[in-house]
Amino acid sequence: MTKKILFIFIFSTLLVFKGFTQTASLKVTTTVSDELKNNFKENGRIFLFVSSNQQREPRTNTWPNKSNMIFATNLNDWNADNSFTFDENVPFVKSVEVSLNEIPTGKYKIQVLWDQDKTESRINAPGNLHSEAVLLDFTEDKTIELDLTKTIEPTKLIKHELVKEVNIKSKILSDWWGKEMRLKAAVVLPRNYYEDLNKTYAVRYNIAGYGGRYTRANRFERNMDWWTSEEAPEILNVYLDGEGPFGDCYQLDSDNSGPYGKALTEELIPHIENEYRAKGTAESRFVEGCSTGGWVSLALQLFYADFFGGCFSYSPDAVDFENFQLINIYRDKNAFYNEYDYLRPIVRNVTGEPILSQKDFIQFENVLGWSDTYVTSGGQFSAFTALYSEKGEDGLPKPLFHPATGEIDNNIAEYWKKYDLKHFVENNWESLGPKIQGKIWIWAADMDHFYLNHATRTFDEMLQKMDNPKSDASVNFTPVTGHCAEYNEKKVILQIAEKIENMNN
Repeated sequence: MTKKILFIFIFSTLLVFKGFTQTASLKVTTTVSDELKNNFKENGRIFLFVSSNQQREPRTNTWPNKSNMIFATNLNDWNADNSFTFDENVPFVKSVEVSLNEIPTGKYKIQVLWDQDKTESRINAPGNLHSEAVLLDFTEDKTIELDLTKTIEPTKLIKHELVKEVNIKSKILSDWWGKEMRLKAAVVLPRNYYEDLNKTYAVRYNIAGYGGRYTRANRFERNMDWWTSEEAPEILNVYLDGEGPFGDCYQLDSDNSGPYGKALTEELIPHIENEYRAKGTAESRFVEGCSTGGWVSLALQLFYADFFGGCFSYSPDAVDFENFQLINIYRDKNAFYNEYDYLRPIVRNVTGEPILSQKDFIQFENVLGWSDTYVTSGGQFSAFTALYSEKGEDGLPKPLFHPATGEIDNNIAEYWKKYDLKHFVENNWESLGPKIQGKIWIWAADMDHFYLNHATRTFDEMLQKMDNPKSDASVNFTPVTGHCAEYNEKKVILQIAEKIENMNN
């Protein structure tokens, strides 16, 4: 073996042994197609997605993953007749610490998105423009062209005689924002709704998992055979809309998003119940949901105890901020690193194996946010911040922790306390306790993917200690199951029907 061959062999072996990956540079040039120029707005945020997931459009795959790379920057006064080039010379915000001149070789789907919509909080909003998603076998330096040729269309509610759309102007939110704000929902009517025009109904208000839109009622079409059968209870099903100015509105009043709780209870619900012959009493009004919907339904029942008659909460977001997933917001100094200086995980599998760190999760939200921070991402922590935090001098919600370092602001942590459900119940039990008797049902997974079971445990322990009255809340834990594993829409509807029957007996 010659010295040259020996050197190549040794060097190649070292590359494999040390985990080195071959890389190449990627340059993408984008223009606006002539067909879209009339709908083009010159100010926005441009995204390049480079994803190894070949099953989905990359723009819809914003879940944090090291093989899902996102590059983004704001553009002002972009002339639609000019092109824009993604290359290493542009100071992008990046989802992972990889530049465009060092992309690992492999097969990717590539796509460009132009976020020009100012109405909705997330990047895949109607009116935004995007390119085709193209498959690229990336083995060497590449320069490609990807033109913006498509517009994201709004999702429409299915047409069915039992499915109705609600879309009303909110005077409460419009006055607060100084512009027109609308409230939306979908109503699924019971099978005999049109046969007895004097009959009134109890109502189930469904709150979606994070950011779910009212058009998720379209999925109910799969259950229509059951829903129109004699087995299904005759109640109104209402699907609330999760869209808000900074992500999910959480259906509650906030310093940043505005008085959504007031708008819900004083405008939207009265409108629906008057329009669709609801009984219109607290005893006939139920809230339920899983994940974000689990937290919101519980919070609505607690903060509006006299307005709702029961809550069915599955895998709720953190109900105790001493256990905000794995962060104690009042004690810990950093959201990204724990007291042992280890990266905090935020997602795990049901065997306990960590999948994703808090730091990486936030970096993906930083990329999505037009402020280059998670505060404006429209994602999970954007919504948390909008709801729980006070408004900053820049008009944006004050972040609990620094978007790059994770350092926690103790003053903001204290401000969040009013939405700490454990703290709220514990400190208001004398007046609140009697109002929520017979109204609280919670289900949690003991291996919740997002570590939410810890907070639910301490919430349950607090409830068990309450006296005058002694709490009758039902909190159930299922071992070795993950996030929302217990949730089933049909099951919840039947649980509500059972609650109604017990009340009538």
